[in-house]
Amino acid sequence: MNQSPSLIEQGISQQHLKTLSCANVLTLAYQSLGVIYGDLSTSPLYVYKTTFSGKLSLHEDDEEIFGVFSFIFWTFTLIALFKYVFIVLSADDNGEGGTFALYSLLCRYAELSILPNHQEMDEKLSTYATGSPGETRQSAAVKSFFEKHPKSQKCLLLFVLLGTCMAIGDSVLTPTISVLSAVSGVKLKIPNLHENYVVIIACIILVAIFSVQRYGTHRVAFIFAPISTAWLLSISSIGVYNTIKWNPRIVSALSPVYMYKFLRSTGVEGWVSLGGVVLSITGVETMFADLGHFSSLSIKVAFSFFVYPCLILAYMGEAAFLSKHHEDIQQSFYKAIPEPVFWPVFIVATFAAVVGSQAVISATFSIISQCCALDCFPRVKIIHTSSKIHGQIYIPEVNWMLMCLCLAVTIGLRDTNMMGHAYGLAVTSVMLVTTCLMTLVMTIVWKQRIITVLAFVVFFGSIELLYFSSCVYKVPEGGWIPILLSLTFMAVMYIWNYGTTKKHEFDVENKVSMDRIVSLGPSIGMVRVPGIGLVYSNLVTGVPAVFGHFVTNLPAFHKILVFVCVKSVQVPYVGEEERFVISRVGPKEYGMFRSVVRYGYRDVPREMYDFESRLVSAIVEFVETEPGLEEEEMSSVRRKKEECMEIMEAKEAGVAYILGHSYAKAKQSSSVLKKLAVNVVFAFMSTNCRGTDVVLNVPHTSLLEVGMVYYV
Repeated sequence: MNQSPSLIEQGISQQHLKTLSCANVLTLAYQSLGVIYGDLSTSPLYVYKTTFSGKLSLHEDDEEIFGVFSFIFWTFTLIALFKYVFIVLSADDNGEGGTFALYSLLCRYAELSILPNHQEMDEKLSTYATGSPGETRQSAAVKSFFEKHPKSQKCLLLFVLLGTCMAIGDSVLTPTISVLSAVSGVKLKIPNLHENYVVIIACIILVAIFSVQRYGTHRVAFIFAPISTAWLLSISSIGVYNTIKWNPRIVSALSPVYMYKFLRSTGVEGWVSLGGVVLSITGVETMFADLGHFSSLSIKVAFSFFVYPCLILAYMGEAAFLSKHHEDIQQSFYKAIPEPVFWPVFIVATFAAVVGSQAVISATFSIISQCCALDCFPRVKIIHTSSKIHGQIYIPEVNWMLMCLCLAVTIGLRDTNMMGHAYGLAVTSVMLVTTCLMTLVMTIVWKQRIITVLAFVVFFGSIELLYFSSCVYKVPEGGWIPILLSLTFMAVMYIWNYGTTKKHEFDVENKVSMDRIVSLGPSIGMVRVPGIGLVYSNLVTGVPAVFGHFVTNLPAFHKILVFVCVKSVQVPYVGEEERFVISRVGPKEYGMFRSVVRYGYRDVPREMYDFESRLVSAIVEFVETEPGLEEEEMSSVRRKKEECMEIMEAKEAGVAYILGHSYAKAKQSSSVLKKLAVNVVFAFMSTNCRGTDVVLNVPHTSLLEVGMVYYV
């Protein structure tokens, strides 16, 4: 089946999802196999190996193997199928999924905006809908709690950042464990091959994966779905073969009774081994995070009717093989492959590992982009890799950072069991965060009854806490890696968010009155020069201090002056027709306007976006439609035409961009910790991140920078 670019584009355009035909849904379901399920489908490479890596390997009789398979089956069914496919996928934000989508829903419905320049007009956006105004007692109580305790809003943000950082940790561990597990199969055919060579081969593949990111996934995406399809069909067919040949009785392990028998016979060792079982559902968060690229129905169809049965058959067949080959527990996946098809399956496994790695890397680019939009990550270079498919982006700094971390983990650990312990902790942490956020969504957004919400959080939360506790036990054996990574990323995100928030508060406290600036005109010899001046600031009201600083040092500004505020709103996308909000600053004769340019957290400004022309067109349209007095209708029309001509003439004279080049410093009275965070960490990130002029694509020949120090 050939992948249609138009359908891929349709798949991420939520307006079309409700009208998709059955054929289109099936096509999107097929395409999703290569984008979403790469991570989930490669789990059989290492699940049994990691589960039996500890003391549990001493209990390799049939009852333990049957018990582990029973745990895998019910974990896959309850968490992946029931929780994520049937419940979580329904909690989309205008078709978008992921941790930030859930947080965005909560921010809108519970009025918990972390963005400091929120306006009431933002709530009129077509994508800002908050449903029926009715409140239940539970939703009103939760909203009231957040309103009365502002610190709880900060705690919620930190909780969301924790889940986000653990998801980024996934993107370091997924390529590492998938590629190394796939490549290690070659040692079965070449027993004398030293472990160092296996690590080198894995590192070469990892470098290749990250090196091709700049070309964009759309250039190779057409082969992703066939690879994933071939992989799932291969392992499910081998699973059926092994079940029939080695132990058909394994089907009885579908009974949950075997889970009880497993824990009763193995005790603490069995509980600790559950950290390996949970690796069977790695990738479910990627499935939710990539919801925006496809329809919810297509993802549900692909998982329920193809991915789920294929993976269950694969795990069943491997368990049947292990029940008769206890000595092969650490190489069970490749040992279970029939000899005639070993090399074809090995090749497909390697390609499947690449596909799985690609999925989480792309998801990480998307997560970082959202963090930048919500002022939770330093500004980075974001490149569109496709002119047709929205959301296909590449971030060079993040790409090379991930590559270095992947290589460090691969070379440093060299052991997929330790990687599995680290991976399990990251996966269970993200699942717990999603469960807690879903509880709030069910209460505030869906307005479910308290008994339904409690049933959800108790049932799924208890299962995930069981797995989380077993993963925490493995912290000394590799579990410390995601903790270290997430704490590092959390510190970066929180300090950046804290610094930008404090700078905005400084701007609000020190904004200047336009009447005062105009009144100073005669005393400082202020003049108006031809052209349009665009003054960038974070303020949606008032005049920024940087402009007052500018005119007192250089008492001249342009004939047409526009205060531009580029801001993000708590919705995934903002339509082009709703992008600009124009208003006047002062009387008409001042020739001053304000333009609020709004982007959603999934919007990325394109490099070739003709901002100047669109802004001037929006201002001209505002002037033409501005209401006037009825008795002066004719003269009002004439004045509007004259003003529009002045604006166009000013554009022809040239456009200048006036940006503040600000430095944040902690006040002398600040604590040592605050001085360290602001003067050292935040200052270092501000110096080394992308400049505002680069992010906004400002031409250097038209740039004026005004230096200022912000004491926060």
